[in-house]
Amino acid sequence: MDTSFQRTTASDEWYTPKEILDSLGPFELDPCAPLEPLWPTAETMYNIEDDGLTKIWGGVRTWCNPPYSQPSLHHFCERMAENGNGILLVFARTDNKDFQEMLRRCDAVLFLRHRIRFVLPDGTRGGSPGCGSALFAFGKDNVRCLEQCGMEGVLMKNTRDD
Repeated sequence: MDTSFQRTTASDEWYTPKEILDSLGPFELDPCAPLEPLWPTAETMYNIEDDGLTKIWGGVRTWCNPPYSQPSLHHFCERMAENGNGILLVFARTDNKDFQEMLRRCDAVLFLRHRIRFVLPDGTRGGSPGCGSALFAFGKDNVRCLEQCGMEGVLMKNTRDD
């Protein structure tokens, strides 16, 4: 199975708005950072040329706004859950297999009240996406971060037995 970082469409280059990163950070690692970032997303940033999926994440606090095309989305979700420390941003497509798997494996999820207008590579804001977004927290410190970040939405903690 190919687990390399792949972008299949130009639409995978959508940047997280800086105010979101500022409210959740700082992060030690971003394994799927933009090729030409407009602002830092983490201390260590890997882009598609670095192939963050092949790097050791080592359990450090990780920010992950993965490419939303398959199979990259699936692979980054899996690695984030395995890493166990960080925040994953994905569309809130609750019927999606990867989304449901992250619900089982995360410590909490914040369903954002407002749709994120992502930033395009030229620095302009994109339009309103077709659906809302969710932030998955892995690790207790990241759950606290979602509780205190000030973003509107509904936070649900995972009550699974570990």
